Amino acid sequence: MTALATIRPQRARGIGRLTAKPLGGRTRLAELFQEGSAKIRLPDTFSAEMEAVIINTSGGLTGGDEMAWVINAGPDCHVTATTQACEKVYKASAGTATVSTRISVASGARVDWLPQETILFDRASMTRRLEVDLDAGAEFLGLEAVLLGRKAMGETMATGLFRDRWRIRREGRLVHAEDLRLEGDIVGIGKAPAVLGAQVAFATVLYCGPRAEAYIERVRQVLGDAAGGASQWRDKLVVRLTAADGYALRKILIPVISVLRNGAPVPKVWNL
Repeated sequence: MTALATIRPQRARGIGRLTAKPLGGRTRLAELFQEGSAKIRLPDTFSAEMEAVIINTSGGLTGGDEMAWVINAGPDCHVTATTQACEKVYKASAGTATVSTRISVASGARVDWLPQETILFDRASMTRRLEVDLDAGAEFLGLEAVLLGRKAMGETMATGLFRDRWRIRREGRLVHAEDLRLEGDIVGIGKAPAVLGAQVAFATVLYCGPRAEAYIERVRQVLGDAAGGASQWRDKLVVRLTAADGYALRKILIPVISVLRNGAPVPKVWNL
């Protein structure tokens, strides 16, 4: 019995790495590495950019799972990365699920990091980290959207842990940093007007690039009277949104993303 009691439960592990290079005016694959439950698929596109769909084949995350994603865009490349579906984070019996994403964008290149929503179930425990390194002249569009349970299913994240850490650097200089921590009584914390105002869906969108000033008024027009707002300073634009559920969040997120993608739609897998 003692030996059995010390056996650790099986946990999901995964590492996915993608490096893109320019070739003949198009973005082409230079390196693809996949390990464990991390997979990356590259659907055909009818443009010069590359679309990468990242997949967690374990079907979700729970305490102790570890996933790591790395995306490197070479000079003049354009990579759009998204997820096959919403990432579900289930109740943790022990430990914390960890997800790390590292993105590097060379001069003249652009990366759009557009994962679908993360759904946190009751008593979930997750720590997430996003690190982005931009060269001079590089562009980055990043999104992270979170649902505290699935309202349509009558589910809610009453208690648990969610930590999210962003660090964005340009030529080694920190240009954006934020840390979010929701722990313990999630419902009680979320009721505060300065937090979520009792909403259960929220998102942050970040654009870093030379078009930030040109985008800001168009983004504010799209937002209208939505719960949230947009701000811009130099080459950085930040949008924060809250909504009653995932459907309402998407209704406003999709047009915001389209503006920041120069009119291009969200990745096709969002519409499946």
